[in-house]
Amino acid sequence: MKHIRKFLSVLAALGIAVAPLTAGDTITLNGAGATFPYPIYSKWFDLYHEKHADVEINYQSIGSGGGIKQITAKTVDFGATDGPMTNAEIFAVDGKILHIPTVLGAVVVGYNLPTLSGKLNISGTVLANIFLGKVKSWSDASLKALNPDVNLPELPIVVVHRSDGSGTTYCFSDYLSAVSGEWKSKVGTGKSLNWPVGLGGKGNEGVAGTLKQTAGGIGYVELAYAEQNKIPYMSIRNKAGKFIVPTLEGVSAAAASVNMPADFRVSIVNADGDASYPISTFTWLLVYEKTGGKRGEILHDFLLWMLDEGQKAAPVLGYAPLPASVAAKVRETAEKVR
Repeated sequence: MKHIRKFLSVLAALGIAVAPLTAGDTITLNGAGATFPYPIYSKWFDLYHEKHADVEINYQSIGSGGGIKQITAKTVDFGATDGPMTNAEIFAVDGKILHIPTVLGAVVVGYNLPTLSGKLNISGTVLANIFLGKVKSWSDASLKALNPDVNLPELPIVVVHRSDGSGTTYCFSDYLSAVSGEWKSKVGTGKSLNWPVGLGGKGNEGVAGTLKQTAGGIGYVELAYAEQNKIPYMSIRNKAGKFIVPTLEGVSAAAASVNMPADFRVSIVNADGDASYPISTFTWLLVYEKTGGKRGEILHDFLLWMLDEGQKAAPVLGYAPLPASVAAKVRETAEKVR
């Protein structure tokens, strides 16, 4: 019976008429998109199902680019992204689509140096030069200057990046564009990039897996994936000149300085403040303001639950909850979803 229900829900998501659900049937919502928030979304959907046994929420962790494509094509009930949709992407949508901030997280710079003891520091300029292919060795003078007390190995640097359309890539490249004019002019900011150097991995999972298997590797992943895979990560020099370890407090500090626009499409990389972690980001659910029917009612209820009960689960899984002032504005928007 469960397989039949899932089949019917897929048909409905594709716009194929199906018989109305009767009382007692399970309603399934389908979503797809960012890998960055997958750990918290997976937890949320399980918790929500515990409270609403007649609702199942399925989520495919396929990357922000895929999530935007599927919500645009209306093959899912909601999408998810860590890089806000561009104006061109929004104009391509048939209907009004909303960016709903859910939590905040950190993109960390992980590395694989088995013989190294101690933590590493890095600046935005040196990080950009590594990903531009200009800094090729772990013993490079620019890295030694930032880590005078660390015995850096004579080992080639192997860059690891995302191969799919990715909001994590958007955040990371947005940061590099903010701190390096050369990166901004040669590569720029985007969910998909023409990488100067490196190996590609699909999803945060793919980058983490490749990084763990590649001696001399350096790559960017969401904090939760680094923690789960026991990947060491760097302290990054922020705009105030302080080396900051990625923490929830540092992410919250970055968000505190934001001037939130009405559509919630905002960047908080390279934020002001001594405590701000510089590669921080909101992550968003993408929903149509008018979904209609029972699905619209469920989306409305889930979003309000997410802003209340759901936020409590965020810190345990390595995400920062929405600031109270932002959550209040998001609630006003979520009330419109039906």
